[in-house]
Amino acid sequence: MKHLASVMLTLRSRLRVAFQISDWQVMLLWSIPAGLLGALATELFRSALFALERLVLGQGGSLVAIAVHLPLWLRVLVPAVGGLLAGGLLMLAQARSRDAPQAKSDYMEATVLGDGRIPVQPSLIHSVSSLISIASGGSIGREGSMVQLAALSASMLGRVLHFPVDRLRLLVACGAAAGITSAYNAPIAGAFFVAEVVLSTMAMESLGPIMVASVVANITMREFPGYQPPYVMPAFPAVAGVEVLLFALLGILVGAASALFLRGLGSSRKLFKRMPLPLPLRLALGGLVVGLISVWWPEVWGNGYSVVNSVLHSPWSVTVLLFLLLAKVIATLATVGSGAVGGVFTPALFFGCMIGGVFGQAAQALWPQATSAPFAYAIVGMGAFLAGATQAPLMAILMIFEMTLSYQVMLPLMTACVVAYFVARSANAGSIYDITLVRMTQRNEHRRLRTLNMRDLVQPTQTVVPPDADLEAMSQLFLQYPVKYLYVADTLNRFLGVVPLNKLSAVAGAINLEKKCAADLLVDEITPLTSDMTLTQALQRFMDHPGERLPVVDSLDSPILLGVVNKSALLATYARLSES
Repeated sequence: MKHLASVMLTLRSRLRVAFQISDWQVMLLWSIPAGLLGALATELFRSALFALERLVLGQGGSLVAIAVHLPLWLRVLVPAVGGLLAGGLLMLAQARSRDAPQAKSDYMEATVLGDGRIPVQPSLIHSVSSLISIASGGSIGREGSMVQLAALSASMLGRVLHFPVDRLRLLVACGAAAGITSAYNAPIAGAFFVAEVVLSTMAMESLGPIMVASVVANITMREFPGYQPPYVMPAFPAVAGVEVLLFALLGILVGAASALFLRGLGSSRKLFKRMPLPLPLRLALGGLVVGLISVWWPEVWGNGYSVVNSVLHSPWSVTVLLFLLLAKVIATLATVGSGAVGGVFTPALFFGCMIGGVFGQAAQALWPQATSAPFAYAIVGMGAFLAGATQAPLMAILMIFEMTLSYQVMLPLMTACVVAYFVARSANAGSIYDITLVRMTQRNEHRRLRTLNMRDLVQPTQTVVPPDADLEAMSQLFLQYPVKYLYVADTLNRFLGVVPLNKLSAVAGAINLEKKCAADLLVDEITPLTSDMTLTQALQRFMDHPGERLPVVDSLDSPILLGVVNKSALLATYARLSES
C-alpha cells in the first residue's frame, strides 16, 4: 500500500510539472476516482442491505412487501430487536470515537468544521448500525449512510495521497456528491446539494470537481446490473398559468408542514435523551413504536420508495393518505429521535408526496375542469417539502427536475419550492442538517455584527471630572486608574474635552496650585466617537489615536458623554465579523 501511494505521488508530481497543471485542475482529475469510489461504496451498502434482508427476513426487495407477509408478532418484534442491536453498535462506535476526539465522524462536519479526515472504524460501525436499523424496518432513509461511506472512501483516498487540508475537504465533498448521485440518480442535484448545503459556495474551483465526481458516479452506477432509479415518475402534465397559484398555495402548506416536522424532530430527540435508558434500549423503544404502528400500517417500514411510487401511479383515497402520513411521521420521529443512524432526506420526499397527493385530490374535487391530476401535486410536494426541510431550494428543484426530466414541472416546482423555503425559514424551524443550523447561526451573527455601532460597545467610565475639579482630585483619579486622559463634562454631562496626564504633571510644581482646576488644563486633542459610528469608522479613528480607549458621545450636535469604547473590544468584535 505504501509503495502504491509513493508511485501515485511521484506520478502526480511529474504530471503537474510536465503539463503545468494548477491545483484546481489537479482536483478535477482526482474527482474522477473519488466519484468512482463513491459509487462503489454506495452499491456495496445497497447490496449488503438486500443480503441482510434475505438473511434475516427470508426475502429481499420492498420492506413494505416483507412487512405485509410477516406475522403480526414479528412485525412488532423485528424493528425492536433491530433497534437493540443497532444501539449496541452505536455504543461501540462512541467508545472508538473517544480515541480520536478531534476527528469529525460526520462527513459534513469533516468538510466544513474539520480537516477532512473521517475516522474509519467509527464510520464503518455507524454504517453497520444503520444497515441493521434499515433492514429491520426502521422508518429512516438509507441515503445517509450511503453518502457517509462515499465520503469516507474519498477521505481515505486523500489521506493516502497526503492531500493538504483544503483539498482533502474538497475531495470529501466530491465523495459526498457521488453518494447522493448514486442514491437518487440525480448528478446535478447531487453536486448542488454539496455545494449549497455542505460547502455553501458556487465557486467553480469547488463546484467543478464536485460535478465531475457526480457524473462519474452516475455513469458507474448505470453499469451495475439491476440498477434502477428509486422513483419512477409519470409524465408531468402541462400546467396552465392560473393553476400556478394553487401550487403556490401548496408551497405555503408544505412549508408550514416541514417546519412542524422539524420542530417535532427536535422535540422527539429531546424526549428520548431525557429517558433514563441506555442507547440500545432507546433505539429498541423507537423500533417498538414502529412495529406497533406497522400492525395497522405496514407501509411505515423502510424509507417509503414503494409507497411513493404507488401513490404516483395509482389512485389512493384522501383518508388513507392522511392516516398513512400521520403514521409515517410518528414512525420517523420515533426512529430518528431514538438515535438511529440514517437519513431523513427520503422520508421528507415521502411526506411531501402524501401532502401533495391530498392537496391535489382536494383541488381536483373543487375545480375539476382546470386542475392537473393529483400525482402532479404529489411530485411538486416532494420538492417543496425537501426545500423547506433542508433549506436548500435550488437543490430540491434540480432533484425533482432530474427525476421527472420534464420541463413542464419547472414552473409549478420553482413556485412551490421557493414559497415553502421562505415559509419554513420564517418559522425559524431550522433544517434537518446540523451544519445548516451552524451556518444560519453564523449568518445571523454576521448580520448582527454588521449592524453594531458604538452605542452597542460603549462601557461606563469612572474617569470623568467636572470643569471645577481641583488638582488633588484629578491626581487621585490618575493614581487610581491607569489612563492618560481624564474626561471633562459639565453638569449636563456634555463632553468638554480632556485633561492629559502629562499636562497635569507639568504644572505639579507651579505656584498657586490650589487655584488650578480642570478647566485650566482642558485641551481638545481627542475627538470623541459618536454613538452611531460603525465598526470600520471607529477602527479608523483608533488608528489615528495611540491610546487604548476613546470617549463616546451621543452626537456632535449633542455631545452627551455616554462612556468609552476600548480598542481591544473593538478589535475583538471586528475579528468575529471577519471570521463569520
